Formats: sequence, C-alpha cells, structure tokens
Amino acid sequence: MAFAKRRTPRPGRNEARLDSPKGLRAGFGMFESRDRMGRFSESFARAMGTPWFLVGMTAFCGLWLIFNTTAPVDAQFDPRATNFTLLTLILSLQASYAAPMILLAQNRQDDRDRVQIEQDRQRAERNLNDTEYLAREVVALRLAMTDLASKDFIRSELRSLLEELEKDDETTDAETRVR
Repeated sequence: MAFAKRRTPRPGRNEARLDSPKGLRAGFGMFESRDRMGRFSESFARAMGTPWFLVGMTAFCGLWLIFNTTAPVDAQFDPRATNFTLLTLILSLQASYAAPMILLAQNRQDDRDRVQIEQDRQRAERNLNDTEYLAREVVALRLAMTDLASKDFIRSELRSLLEELEKDDETTDAETRVR
C-alpha cells in the first residue's frame, strides 16, 4: 500500500504565507493593491504633466533623430531609411500606457472630489444648523429683554409708591391729630 502524498492547500492571493518573511511578496509588488496602483498612476500622470517631462521627451527624441541620422550606418539602431520605426513604436507604446494611467489618476481625483464635496456639504449643513440655533437664541434673549423693566419704569413705580406712602403718612397724621 502506497502512502498518499498529502497536499496542503495553497494560501490565497491575499493570505500571508508563514514560511516567507513579511517583506517578500509574490507577483508584481507595485501592482498588488488597487491603492498602490492608483498612487503609481497618479504619480505617473503627475510626472507626465510637468514641463520637465516635455523638455526631456523632446530632448530624447531630438537626440534619437540626430544620432540615427548622423551616425555611421553600421552604428544606427533605428535608421532613417526605415522612417525611424523603432522611435515610432516607442512613442506609440508610451502613449498607449499614458492614456489609461491618466484616466486612472483622473478617476481617483474624481473620487476624492466627491468625498470632499460630501464633507463640505455636511460641514455647511452643520454650520447652517448652528447659525439657526444661535439666531433662535438671540431672538429668545431679545424677547426676554423686552420683558425686563427699564430704568424709567422702575423710577415711575418708585415715585408712585413714594407718593402712596406720603399720602398714607398724611392720612395717618391727620387721623392722629383728629383724635
């Protein structure tokens, strides 16, 4: 009887392997997570939008054309006789990767803008609620202030009380004299 070989299940793509150090990863390390790919596409698109990229690309193409035009025929790797086919292929490849990378970066920016707009809307709603609350409080304070007695009102009340007291004193004085 032959012993059957036990097969251990292979860890899934997102499961960590215990037999390899944490820093080692299988596959394309830069493109494992969507966020990492997104960050790469943003940096790629950001780099392509700089003047230095345009100057560098122009210099690269200029040097390519000058070398393959003036160099001896044996040294040329993309001869002028073939209309610089290799340069055309390189530029086409660069353009074919640039467009999707720029679109990925633009989609990520749209997502960030959407989140920022939602946060701004929530902040504006909180500010509006706070402002309405403060306005209600100010109105309540104003109403409470109108119910308070003014100095003139208090003076007139005190004068009337004083007059009543004086009248009472006069009547009590008159009654005591009569007796």
